[in-house]
Amino acid sequence: MEVLTRKHYADIVDSWIGKGNIIALTGSRRVGKSFILKDFIQRHKEEPDANMIFIDKEKKAFKDIKNKDDLDKWIEARFVPDKHNYILLDEVQEIERFEESICNWYTEESTDVIITGSNSKTLSGDLATLIAGRHVEVRVHPLTYAEFLEFHDLPDSDDSLMTYLTYGGLPGLRKVGLDSDEQVWAYLTSVFNTIVLKDIVERHDIRNIPFLNNLIAFYADTTGKLTSANSIAKYMKSQQQNVSTNLILLYRGFLAEAFLIDVVPRYDIHGKKIFESNEKVYWDDLGLRNLKAEGGMDAYIEKVMENAVYKHLCFLGYEVKVGVLNAGEVDFVCTKPGKTVYVQVSYVIAEESTRKREFGPLEKIHDNHPKYVISATPLLTSRDENGIIHLSLRKFFMEGI
Repeated sequence: MEVLTRKHYADIVDSWIGKGNIIALTGSRRVGKSFILKDFIQRHKEEPDANMIFIDKEKKAFKDIKNKDDLDKWIEARFVPDKHNYILLDEVQEIERFEESICNWYTEESTDVIITGSNSKTLSGDLATLIAGRHVEVRVHPLTYAEFLEFHDLPDSDDSLMTYLTYGGLPGLRKVGLDSDEQVWAYLTSVFNTIVLKDIVERHDIRNIPFLNNLIAFYADTTGKLTSANSIAKYMKSQQQNVSTNLILLYRGFLAEAFLIDVVPRYDIHGKKIFESNEKVYWDDLGLRNLKAEGGMDAYIEKVMENAVYKHLCFLGYEVKVGVLNAGEVDFVCTKPGKTVYVQVSYVIAEESTRKREFGPLEKIHDNHPKYVISATPLLTSRDENGIIHLSLRKFFMEGI
């Protein structure tokens, strides 16, 4: 199958070539990291001095590369000193002590190292310790709505948007196709089971599988709601499962390390401080979230919309927190160097009571940072309401903020 260029990531990777940093692509399994590497090879292999050294640890051909020594032997046999060597290592966490090897190779003349991994601690903790910040981490997200349209050759329409919100943005769905609902959910089930087994259960030697499954289902059903370890413990007790808050926090950390979920803290807008309890959880991929949630889309459309907006804000490069005011809550406080924006998300704003609920908290923030309400209100594209931009969900996905 043709490898489509995800221009956003291609541009980022290319911008770091030749600058003496290991480039680490992180994100959950099946999110498209391997294809970003393959696309890089296709785009650069014809360069006169290019020498590509590629290892994919999910392929049988590379099963014998198990540790640092195996990796060094493989690279050394293919390394060409008078060429520009590109060392590309896919799912590098499967190789024991990989970090020691790449810390040696990336310092060679005319050498760039690009690695991928499906566990956040493998690529941030170990590498950061050994090379003191000499790596750049690029978080790879599921397809954006615009990428989803391109991958599946779909028009920008309400039907396409609902398909995206339902099935999510895993690139592998392009090969599966969207014609068979049964096949789509079978594919998503396979991906979910692989993530849980390889990146959570096996990696951390999980014993309490029933609780892990219940915790995942809980986070699917409470997406975008404030939760705490204490409240989850009480809920689990009502389900005849007695678990400690420490175990809940431990397992939640494992889910986040595998990029299955993101834990988003609350931020006091006026006090400029982060609260240390009652975070919100959002899912990396909407399809995986919907797979584990109970009820149909009608029951949780607003949760899914909020999750989708959160993910797109992350894709746009914002650090996202949940805003807290004395007068209420702002869904998202979004920051990046030199810019802050506030964002509310609502399904449909048709009544005055809904308008007050969504616009009211933003109106009480007395600063000059941009403020947005994003909704799926019919016929809406964008309008200014007393300095607050009311933006349609589709326009936000296609044009950003």
